[in-house]
Amino acid sequence: MEIPEVVRPLVEMKAEHAFFVGIDSDGCIFDTMEIKHKECFAPNAIKYFGLQAVSKYAREAWEFVNLYSKWRGINRWPALIKVLDLLRERPEVQRRGVHIPELPKVREFIASGVPLSNEELAKRVAQTQDPELAHALAWSKAVNATIADMVHDVPPFPWVRESLEYMAARADIIVVSQTPTEALVREWQEHGIDKYAKVIAGQEMGTKSEHIYWATLGKYPEANHKLICGDAPGDLKAARDNHCLFYPINPGHEEESWEQFYKEAMRKFFEGTYGGDYEARLIAEFEKALPEVPPWTH
Repeated sequence: MEIPEVVRPLVEMKAEHAFFVGIDSDGCIFDTMEIKHKECFAPNAIKYFGLQAVSKYAREAWEFVNLYSKWRGINRWPALIKVLDLLRERPEVQRRGVHIPELPKVREFIASGVPLSNEELAKRVAQTQDPELAHALAWSKAVNATIADMVHDVPPFPWVRESLEYMAARADIIVVSQTPTEALVREWQEHGIDKYAKVIAGQEMGTKSEHIYWATLGKYPEANHKLICGDAPGDLKAARDNHCLFYPINPGHEEESWEQFYKEAMRKFFEGTYGGDYEARLIAEFEKALPEVPPWTH
């Protein structure tokens, strides 16, 4: 099997413990989802994709897709397409006669199978000189610059540090995220928790499912010894794709989720009693909180 060069840090990670834990970052470790999407992503999307005349609806769609729906936590490119598609269907937007871009070249990029990162998109821009892709890349870079300028001094949720410290003595921990690696490293280092993660995997290393696959391949043969912690359905899917247990950090109830994890769920995981009814009950609560249908269609 050919191993992609970008995932080599995951493949070469040595298993020092019998247990593996993968943890998402934005909205899971840090309370950064709201500020990143409301103050960095949405304003730049309105600016770069000509949504000024429907900015109210654009913000609503952006926040629904990225914060308050089953798409929460997905990569920025499919998220952008989903937002534009929802806007195009909305009667209020249609009545205003505003052109909502379709971005066919961005759709091709998403479907190409490469990691959905700025680096890969920049390669495609260099190859094709396509103006749509160049403009999309400019938006993505502007988002990153706004995040670097604005998002700091946001500490981990209460009970995160204690949980990481306890787990690091018993499990190999990695970060599993669709955030650019540079931002992840900056945020984990800023708060001194990077020492707990053996690898910090961002969007450049592929999807979350791929991160987990390459990090665990042939290393953790015991059933129920792999756990993923996340705040979005995509995290649950990545866990299931790799036959891992899943612990949900419930959006809007993150502190309670981490307290329950530290005091109860984490101990069950290491004791081998987490899977089954206990996990199923937590996941059922989690899935109820993130709808598929936008509220404005009711």
